[in-house]
Amino acid sequence: MTVRRQPPDSSTGPPELVGGTADDGSTRKPSKGDLTAQAILDTAEHLLANRSLGEIGIDELAAGAGVSRSTFYFHFESRDDVLYTLSDRLIGEIYAEGLVWFRRGDEEPVAAVRRALTRMVELWRAHGPVLRASVRGRETDPRLAELWSEIARRFMRSTAVQIESERNAGLALPGPPSARGLARALVIMNEATCYQQTLMKKSAAWDEELVESLTAIWVRSIYGDAVKLTP
Repeated sequence: MTVRRQPPDSSTGPPELVGGTADDGSTRKPSKGDLTAQAILDTAEHLLANRSLGEIGIDELAAGAGVSRSTFYFHFESRDDVLYTLSDRLIGEIYAEGLVWFRRGDEEPVAAVRRALTRMVELWRAHGPVLRASVRGRETDPRLAELWSEIARRFMRSTAVQIESERNAGLALPGPPSARGLARALVIMNEATCYQQTLMKKSAAWDEELVESLTAIWVRSIYGDAVKLTP
């Protein structure tokens, strides 16, 4: 059985691989199969920290998870399938964290934007090797390409809707650029910047500086001087 998920709908939180929901709506305990699949995914993420996907063998993934080669193939079709599943989970979680700004309610814009960007940078820092492998993999794997394209479209669409909402409320700068064009530029910037940041030596100070820089760009390009960049 191959473990696959689509990016979560905007009404849901980040997807969980282990466990699930029972028929009565309660959360079920993870099955042995769930735990085995998770062990394979954890092994893959550990190995990707120092090697490319192509350098990792199926036998290594199985051995790291404490299972046989045949058991590996019961859960995943290939190494690419493992990377797809890891990517699906993480990309969905990044999108879910973006809902902080999309649903900010009465929260100040700067605080909501900063909170969403902080979590995004944290996820990229924690799972950089997997996310970078996924970005590279989308050039040759159609499923990964579609996964990234779909989540990018959803990010851009949600961001554009929020920008339009803020403009209609008189809180944000009017166009040009269009809300759609601005959203596209901001979303692409986030991915490219986080990719490069995780190639650098881990530094809490650098990550904090990146969050503040991204926050300033988002806030000033959307709200202008109407919203103050408070610490």
